[in-house]
Amino acid sequence: GLFVWHLKNTGIRQIPCQFVHLCRVANDRLITFQYFNFLKRMYVTQYNKDLSQRAKPKSDSVASPFRELQQLDQEKKVIHKFRPISPVHQPLSETSSRNELREIKSAAETEDSGPPVRAESKEDRQWKEMKLRLDDLPGILARLSKIKLTALVVSTASAGFAMAPVPFDLTCFLLASLGTGLASCAANSINQFFEVPFDSNMNRTKNRPLVRGQISPLLAVCFAASCGVPGIALLTLGVNPLTGALGAFNIFLYTCCYTPMKRMSIANTWVGAVVGAIPPVMGWTAATGSLDAGALLLGGILYSWQFPHFNALSWGLREDYSRGGYCMMSVTHPGLCRRVALRHCLALIGLSTVAPVLDITTWTFPVISLPINLYISYLGFRFYRDADRSSSRKLFFCSLWHLPMLLLVMFTCKKSLLEKEDKGDLLGGNHGRAMEITLP
Repeated sequence: GLFVWHLKNTGIRQIPCQFVHLCRVANDRLITFQYFNFLKRMYVTQYNKDLSQRAKPKSDSVASPFRELQQLDQEKKVIHKFRPISPVHQPLSETSSRNELREIKSAAETEDSGPPVRAESKEDRQWKEMKLRLDDLPGILARLSKIKLTALVVSTASAGFAMAPVPFDLTCFLLASLGTGLASCAANSINQFFEVPFDSNMNRTKNRPLVRGQISPLLAVCFAASCGVPGIALLTLGVNPLTGALGAFNIFLYTCCYTPMKRMSIANTWVGAVVGAIPPVMGWTAATGSLDAGALLLGGILYSWQFPHFNALSWGLREDYSRGGYCMMSVTHPGLCRRVALRHCLALIGLSTVAPVLDITTWTFPVISLPINLYISYLGFRFYRDADRSSSRKLFFCSLWHLPMLLLVMFTCKKSLLEKEDKGDLLGGNHGRAMEITLP
């Protein structure tokens, strides 16, 4: 009986111990990932008490998850580089308190310096009223009228006047140059007035006066009218009606045809070439008062020169033109853009050969102009073959000096009035002799 009573007491006493052992085994077998992280954090807090986290202010801009992962990796790397504090240093409590004070000071400094920077950024982003100064007005109007393009137009008109086979008249030359320049300023101003919403999307034209709001659209239209009306009146009354009609037609062609066609069809390039070919014709008609074959030849040279010039320029601005919504050959038809540039480079050689045939220059002109025409044709071929920015840039810069040099050579090889008069007298004398022989 005593033995049975001893077994019962030992069994009852061992039941709680066995239950606790079973729970421990179950916990060891059924350990979870969260419990593992909890043990890891406990280990870090117990054995690495020198490590601490610092809350960082959240940036305004939303960072991508990839950057956040990179920042976390960097922070982990920095944490692992910390070395344990040796017992020679100060106690942990003092160092931690000092670190906390430093962090509080740095946080206070950032909070104090934060609001002014944000306030400045907000002020910079706000719209500001542009005040027009009288000192800045001439420069603004010069950019509104595209003063460099206007100077090129006046120079080509002057070349047409100088190539005319008549005695040079200084007063007529000055009136024609002034009227042509005023007409060009008016056309360019109206062009910028129409293209404000499109120019704002292009890096090349986003700093124009109307885009930046330096002047009002009303002032731009008034400036265009104050240039166009006196310019056409000066050409019509001071020079001759034919030159005035050509100037008015050129303004209409540039503002009402070329400008809207830039967003509709690639034919705008050919229309723009006609606009650029009219000024030398105006110079010829201002000197002679008539539209002759020489005027058409000069217009043809300017017409062909503009294609390698503009096509090479537009090739490097394809992104800008597509962003602005312009329909250009370089954007929609790149192969045609290169072919047209090469064709008109070769056409300059043929037009230079026609000049002595029409009795405008001597035969030395096609010979002297052949090297520069061959060079621009070579660059046009490279542009057609390579189709890159380097070849287009070389062709564009070559066109800048090619035209003035070609016109200068053409002027030096111009036939003098004495040669034409002698030739006319000789033809008249031969005709008179033929008449005398035929008469009884």
